[in-house]
Amino acid sequence: MSLLRTLYRGEHAFDFPAMWQKGLAVSIALVVISVAALGVRGLNLGIEFEGGTSWEVEAPGASVGDARAALSGTTAESGKIQTVGTDSIRVRADAQDAAEVVDITARLAEFAGVEANDVSVTTVGPSWGDQITSKARNALLWFFVIVAGYIAIRLEWKMAIGALVAVAHDILISVGVYAVFQFEVTPATVIAFLTIMGYSLYDTIVVYDKVREVGGRLTVTGRYTYTEMMNLSLNQVLMRSINTSITSVLPVLSMLVIGSFFLGALTLQEFAIALLIGILVGTYSSIFVASSLVAYMKEREEEHRLVAEKIAARGDAADGATRRIAGDDVALAGIPVKRDVAAKRPARGQAAQRSDRANRIQQSARPGQPPKPRKKKKR
Repeated sequence: MSLLRTLYRGEHAFDFPAMWQKGLAVSIALVVISVAALGVRGLNLGIEFEGGTSWEVEAPGASVGDARAALSGTTAESGKIQTVGTDSIRVRADAQDAAEVVDITARLAEFAGVEANDVSVTTVGPSWGDQITSKARNALLWFFVIVAGYIAIRLEWKMAIGALVAVAHDILISVGVYAVFQFEVTPATVIAFLTIMGYSLYDTIVVYDKVREVGGRLTVTGRYTYTEMMNLSLNQVLMRSINTSITSVLPVLSMLVIGSFFLGALTLQEFAIALLIGILVGTYSSIFVASSLVAYMKEREEEHRLVAEKIAARGDAADGATRRIAGDDVALAGIPVKRDVAAKRPARGQAAQRSDRANRIQQSARPGQPPKPRKKKKR
C-alpha cells in the first residue's frame, strides 16, 4: 500500500538507470525467442494473405477428427480444420476449382445435417492476398518514415532513433507471440499492429517531451548528467504512463473476454489479442528501451560528457542517477515540490543554524560546568 500511495502522490524515486541493464537482457531474450519462433514455426496467415477457400458451418458437438473423416478424398482433408467456439467448424484449403468447392460444401452440409446454403463459403484468390500483404508492408514503411521525420523535427534525431527502435521492438515481440502460439494473422491483426505503433509512440513521446522540459532548465546548472535528468523525467511521467495503460487495457480485456468468449466474435479476438500484447510491451519499451537508448547517445555528446566528467571529478557521481535533485533545482525545473526533496531544505537550514549556535555556546562553557546564560543588553 505504501508503494501505491507514493505512486499516487508522485513521491516515488525509482532508479531506472539501474534497471536498464536488466531490461536490456529481458528485451534481448524476447527478441531472440520471437525471431526463432518466426524462423521455425512461421506465422499462421489468414486466408486473406495466402488465398484459398474457407468454409464455416454450425455443427454442435462435432470434432475436428469427425470433420476430417467426412472430407476424406478431397483437398480439404489435408487442409486446416478447427473448431470455432463450441458450435461451429471452420475448414480452410487451397481449393480453387468450382466443382471441388461445391463438393466440399455438400459434404460439410451433410456432415452438419444442414442445407448447402447454410454453409458459409469464402474464396480468395492468391493475387488478392499478395495485394493485401504488399499494402500492409507499404503502410508499415510509410508509418516509420513519417514518424521519424516528425520526431526529428519536433524533438531531435536521436529521439527519433530511440522511438523507432522501441516501435520495432514492440512489433517484433508482438509478432513473435503470434508465431509462438500460432494465432491467426488477419487484416484485423494488421490494423491492431498499426494501433500498437501509435500507442507505443505516444507513450515514448510523452517521456521525451518531459525530459526536454526538465533538461532545458537543469542543463544550465551544469550539476546533473543527462541520465539523471532522464531518470527524473521518468519518475515524473510514470504515474501518467500507468494510468494510460490501465485505461487502455480495461476496454481491450472487455472486448477480448466478452466479445470473443461470450459472443463468439472472432474478429474481436484477433484484434484484442494484438492490442493487449502491444499495450503491455509498448509501456515497457518506452521506459526501458527508448529512454535508455537516448540517454546512451546523449551522454556521448560533448556538452553532457564534460558535465559527467566534472561531476565525477567532484566525486558527486558515486551514486549515479540516484543523486537527489536539490530543492532550488526542483523549482528551476518546474517540478512539483516533494516533501522528501525540496520541502525539507529550509528546515535543514534552520536546524543547522540552531546547531551552530548551540555549539558556540557549548565551546564557551568551562569543562564540567553548564554554559553561562547570555546577559540581556540594557536599553
